[in-house]
Amino acid sequence: MPIRLEDSGEMLENAGHEVSNRAKKWWSGFADFALQDNVLQVAVGLIIAAAFTTVVTSFVSDILLPPLSLLPFMQKNMDEKFAILRPGHHYNQTLKHGGYNTMDQAISDGAVIMAYGVFVNKCLNFMGLGLALYALASFYEWFSDDPIIKHTVKCKYCRKWISVKVSYPCLDYLSWQCPG
Repeated sequence: MPIRLEDSGEMLENAGHEVSNRAKKWWSGFADFALQDNVLQVAVGLIIAAAFTTVVTSFVSDILLPPLSLLPFMQKNMDEKFAILRPGHHYNQTLKHGGYNTMDQAISDGAVIMAYGVFVNKCLNFMGLGLALYALASFYEWFSDDPIIKHTVKCKYCRKWISVKVSYPCLDYLSWQCPG
């Protein structure tokens, strides 16, 4: 059934009110969500974590790795270590014995490379960040009664990792496990 012209104005007005009400309801729900205490705490925590990650990355890249690059077998900074998987078109023309000095030179020649130095750098960043966070959590536990590091042991019956504080029957074998 076709819509009459007289009814279309009223329908548009109702649709406008519906859209407006839904937008207000959506915005109100978003404001309730975004301004909750725990959401703001998470946001502040993420900002602090990003800054902390930047500091640890700088420590590894700018302080830890340069002295390692002085070792006799390194010859280059760790970030510049790479392996050539497939040489480019001008591989034999670049140096006296062929090869590339830098990753940029190899990539611009069309070579396929494996940048293992960058990978090692990122692994060291990850290890540094993990160790720093563990030290921070241990420091926090030392000064407060709030345990945030959960210590676990392997159940000798079901071989699952369970809390050190657990003293209840193992569900798989109904045997008592008391690691403490």
